[in-house]
Amino acid sequence: MYTKTIPVLWGCFLLWNLCLSSSQTIYPGIKARITQRALDYGVQAGMEIIERMLKEKNLTDLSGSESLEFLKVDYVNYNFSNIKIKAFSFPNTSLAFVPGVGIKALTNHGTANISTDWEFESPLFQDTGGADLFLSGVYFTGIIILTRNDFGHPTLKLQDCYAQVSHAHVSFSGELSVLYNSFAEPMEKPILKNLNEMLCPIIASEVKALNANLSTLEVLTKIDNYTLLDYSLISSPEITENYLDLNLKGIFYPLENLADPPFSPVPFVLPERSNSMLYIGIAEYFFKSASFAYFTAGAFNVTLSTKEISNHFVQSSQGLGNVLSRIAEIYILSQPFMVRIMATEPPVINLQPGNFTLDIPASIMMLTQPKNSTVETIVSMDFVASTSVGLVILGQRLVCSLSLNRASLSQDKEVLSGTRSFPESPDSEHASLPCNLPMES
Repeated sequence: MYTKTIPVLWGCFLLWNLCLSSSQTIYPGIKARITQRALDYGVQAGMEIIERMLKEKNLTDLSGSESLEFLKVDYVNYNFSNIKIKAFSFPNTSLAFVPGVGIKALTNHGTANISTDWEFESPLFQDTGGADLFLSGVYFTGIIILTRNDFGHPTLKLQDCYAQVSHAHVSFSGELSVLYNSFAEPMEKPILKNLNEMLCPIIASEVKALNANLSTLEVLTKIDNYTLLDYSLISSPEITENYLDLNLKGIFYPLENLADPPFSPVPFVLPERSNSMLYIGIAEYFFKSASFAYFTAGAFNVTLSTKEISNHFVQSSQGLGNVLSRIAEIYILSQPFMVRIMATEPPVINLQPGNFTLDIPASIMMLTQPKNSTVETIVSMDFVASTSVGLVILGQRLVCSLSLNRASLSQDKEVLSGTRSFPESPDSEHASLPCNLPMES
């Protein structure tokens, strides 16, 4: 009996661990896919940004000491400062995904024109001036590792960096430029050596600075006076040979309460496509969390005054407008009249192929407040509306059609005016309402 009990206990223990681990799995509310086409476009657009940044940046000073044997000079101490890139060209540059790792950057046959101030000091002379430095045969390769930090920000790390400049030519300017240019060639070799040693640390420093900027990105944004949206990364990017997927939390919270809603996201996948630069997938959880957050924050509670009712409803002769018109005949001219609409539950959103449905359960209370008295309820009714929205992309426009599939109005109780009754409104069908929204190209 004892020996039979142990396997059963182990089985229960393993099953419990499996359930616990699965319950702790977090699935995204938003997925974003970046494809190879986006990287190719990024190379073209990014070069202009990089050129603009580099032209505004001063590079680290370059200093050292060399002996000029042909001039019988034991040493010449040199220092190049105020180093600025005037122009550069990287005609062969590419970015490619490294599955499970990051993005590999490669460039070769690059050139750069650099201006600098210089200072020489030796036992025989000391002088300062300006110079132009032309670099050719620039080669760089490295892998950018993409991860996330504890706060859901993206982080970058440079790995396997290798950078080399094959040739450097220095041209001095000034009164003694002819003399200095005569021994420029011996100076080019140490300059090239020091420059090659500096390149990877400079690039790593720029990646570190970029990380500092990424860490300041807001991943919890206030949408309005009711809700916040959390779109932090829930995991490190998933990288394949053709694309990179970002898993974002994609959840709404009430402004004053950051507790998760009483339901969990379910896994979903983007289709295996990479023809476009960017794909975005939004889970049903995203919309449900928005509905729950706005409901919890009281955004679906509306009170309409006498003036608002007369502007929007009293002129209507059908459905709810007809009910309000009858009430108004009795009360609106003699005493203040109000309508309070409150969602009784969070609106229910269901995504379907090509459209989505929205069910709105609400309570409608018609109120009046006689002079020098408290608010009194005239009648209270439950209201349920079921709508569907179809979405189609035509060219550069998003075309949507809004349909009211079903609406029901049931009377709960009648407090005043016992001689008048308002029968339940039958379920009604309404024609679809088209809308056209322009899309950015």
